[in-house]
Amino acid sequence: MRFGLFGGARTKRMAGPAVGYGDSHGYRDFIDYVVEAERLGLDSVFLVEHHFTGQGQVSASMSLLGYLAARTTRIRLGTAVVVLPWHNPVLVAEQAATLDLLSGGRLDLGVGKGYRAAEFAGFCIPQDEATERFDEAVEVIRKAWTSDGRFSHHGKRWHYENIVVEPTPIQLPHPPLWLAAGSPDSIRRAAREGYNLLLDQLGSIGITIERVGIFREECAKIGRPYDPAMVGTTRALQLVHSDEEREAAYATRAQVLNTIGDLRRGELAPDDVRHDDAPLLGTPEEVVAKLERLRDGGVENILLVDPRASVANLRAFAAEVMTSFQPERAAAE
Repeated sequence: MRFGLFGGARTKRMAGPAVGYGDSHGYRDFIDYVVEAERLGLDSVFLVEHHFTGQGQVSASMSLLGYLAARTTRIRLGTAVVVLPWHNPVLVAEQAATLDLLSGGRLDLGVGKGYRAAEFAGFCIPQDEATERFDEAVEVIRKAWTSDGRFSHHGKRWHYENIVVEPTPIQLPHPPLWLAAGSPDSIRRAAREGYNLLLDQLGSIGITIERVGIFREECAKIGRPYDPAMVGTTRALQLVHSDEEREAAYATRAQVLNTIGDLRRGELAPDDVRHDDAPLLGTPEEVVAKLERLRDGGVENILLVDPRASVANLRAFAAEVMTSFQPERAAAE
């Protein structure tokens, strides 16, 4: 199995003379967390993009990844996701290509339509236009990266005349595109249209295995070579070592489910968090057992979600869980 990170810096602006310092401190802590993740052998980090929340979530993911590119040498740098309906697609193509160049070809570009109504309202973009805006933006980005020389584009939302996007990405024909999907139709679409797949942290082990199977089967149907690394499955990381820590972890999980409740889809997360097998919640032995169930079902690329971005938690996971999968990982490499 391979492991990565999913999430981003969480900041809190301070009042008074130190305005802005809280944000700076939060970003520095997160940067140290990613640097340590690379040292511990994790393979990737995927950063979210959100706006106008008042909760200090990352808004400029590619800017932060550009800094991480300079602080790291091996770990892959991903967006999860750039919400294309809010952005000029040519500028996205230029920024992403620059990041790919600076990182030595380590960019994974996750893209999406967006789902938070408040963000669409803040940008004064009707949410019912999300799909058409997303589709046209992807068309422009792919054209920008694969055209031989200059190109023009005249669509419903965007018009460009005789332009060339520079620099050229290192990865050819372009950096991998990732799509967050959950329904069978959207998963099949991701496979058909050349995307890698991002799966959410709410799906049970059984549902997650089923989703990976759908993606793999669709790839086989269209003759697309399949690699387990093409599917990133997000999982909340909550290691516990005592009954007290377990109760606190259940409370945290319940809070998370309430916070992201708009993503829930019935069977994805039981109301009783004690029976929810989606998070990596438990002792190291219990977490290893959950990961083995996922691996046996074809899930091999796990993206860890730790709201605290705790270096201590990450070190515990590496020492107490990752070591159980090192021999098979070495054999795969």
